[in-house]
Amino acid sequence: MGLFTQLVTLPLAPVRGIVWTVDRVLEAAEKEYYDPAPVQADLAELERQLLAGQIDEETFDRREDELLDRLEEIRAHWRGGQP
Repeated sequence: MGLFTQLVTLPLAPVRGIVWTVDRVLEAAEKEYYDPAPVQADLAELERQLLAGQIDEETFDRREDELLDRLEEIRAHWRGGQP
C-alpha cells in the first residue's frame, strides 16, 4: 500500500515540498523572535543610556517595563505557555 500511495500522491510532491519549506522558515522565524539575547542586549543598552544621561528616568522606566514584559513573554513561550 505504501508504494501505491506514493504513486497516487506523486502529483502532490511539490506541495509537500512547499509545506516543508514554509515549516522550516516558520521555525527559524519563531526561534529568532523568541531569542532572549537581543532583549537582554537592549536592556543593557538602555541602562547605559540612562547612566550616560542620554535618557531620563521616566523614559528608562517605560522602556524597561516594555523590555521586561517581552522577556517574560519569551520565557513563557519556552516554558510551554505556562505563566
